[in-house]
Amino acid sequence: MPPLLDRLRRVLLGSSEAQRPIANLDLPLNLQRFFTPEALSRLRAAAVLVPLIDHAAGPTILLTRRAETLRHHKGQISLPGGGRDAGDASLAAAALREAQEEVGLDPALVEVVGYLDDYPTITGYRITPVVGVVRRAFDPVIDPGEVAETFELPLEVLLAENAFERKSLLRDGFNVLVREINHDGRRIWGATAGILWELRQKMLAP
Repeated sequence: MPPLLDRLRRVLLGSSEAQRPIANLDLPLNLQRFFTPEALSRLRAAAVLVPLIDHAAGPTILLTRRAETLRHHKGQISLPGGGRDAGDASLAAAALREAQEEVGLDPALVEVVGYLDDYPTITGYRITPVVGVVRRAFDPVIDPGEVAETFELPLEVLLAENAFERKSLLRDGFNVLVREINHDGRRIWGATAGILWELRQKMLAP
């Protein structure tokens, strides 16, 4: 078993869909009103798949660039996922369904190894990141209505000391410090960067 994927399984052991904690967003007090317990209860359940592909040269994380025709977050880097539908048996099922629809990833190729803390967004979603190991390389078949392209971020790059940059973002008149990754000409920011930051923190924890 590759050492990085072995570590991933160990740090996520025991995580589940039940009683999902909220990720630490490092928000100033003025913005925390968006995520009070009452506000959190109104968020729509959503899930993303964090797909780590088990390459011989080392695991990579499959990411997408959203289609320019989408109404929200067009052109941004994201993880496969979306809102949980009534027919989804679980949040993991929602993430796997969305990954199959967006990039043609067969759920049978994915081993779900755990969950990261839920990530709330001001756009009205409570995102549960479902971490899965893709057992072998596959050729993505994208839905052009949702995805412009796919690419892979090596897990070693995510874990590197200077992988993330701190930037200031103006939100509701307040400067908020956010993290982002710039890799191979692509800017990874927002909720996607926040989810990847938490994955990094968990894997590097002593």
